[in-house]
Amino acid sequence: MFGLEGHLYWIVSFVILILLVTSAIRVLVEYERGVVFRLGRFAGIKGPGLKFIIPIIDKLVKVSMRTVAMDVPPQDIITRDNVSIKVNAVLYFRVVHPDKALIEVEDFLYATSQLAQTSLRSILGQVELDDLLGKRDKINLQLQELLDRQTDPWGVKISNVEIKHVDLPVEMQRAMARQAEAERERRSKIIHAQGELQASADLASAAKNISAESGALQLRFLQTLTEVAAEKNSTILFPMPIDLVAPFVDKISAQSNKETK
Repeated sequence: MFGLEGHLYWIVSFVILILLVTSAIRVLVEYERGVVFRLGRFAGIKGPGLKFIIPIIDKLVKVSMRTVAMDVPPQDIITRDNVSIKVNAVLYFRVVHPDKALIEVEDFLYATSQLAQTSLRSILGQVELDDLLGKRDKINLQLQELLDRQTDPWGVKISNVEIKHVDLPVEMQRAMARQAEAERERRSKIIHAQGELQASADLASAAKNISAESGALQLRFLQTLTEVAAEKNSTILFPMPIDLVAPFVDKISAQSNKETK
């Protein structure tokens, strides 16, 4: 009977020893860091690999060091020019000091998410709608700097903030469509006017050159007749320019005067 109790004692001792050894061994992958607390006090940070802690006395908490992509839910925002919109964004951040991420804040993921939502409303409430639509890079940089400054005590580094979508009211979309159409029409009229001005300048220059040469007008008239003659489905009457027959009239008049003398 004593032998059986002795065997049970050794078996129980062996199982307890195995459990203690197992609880003392921790394996950390490359992207993890282990924060060690010894009797409740911070005792250090362990890197990746096989690590040993003191059972019962030490507690190791794993913290991921990878970049987290967090979606910021749509926020109701009133811009500086009193336009009600909904904006959502995406936030990229990572833990750089795992001890601060556990000690300085209760849940750094939840805290970062809430801070991103409030900062998004705060920053976008100070800008006008046109700036929000046309200067997103500048606004993204402002958000990134603000969040990074506020999360630095938590050991969290904000690497990037991107505004994903701006949901405009239907009335505002129609107004912007009308504004864009009016802008396109204005540009079209300006281009047309510039073309007319350039064409009139070219025509004036051509008329000046033609009027400077007596034969140029006649050549232009004959060229026009040639172009019109290619169309055989209509009859066109042209007035005879005096300049065209003037040489013949002068010649006939000269001959008449000579005969009279």
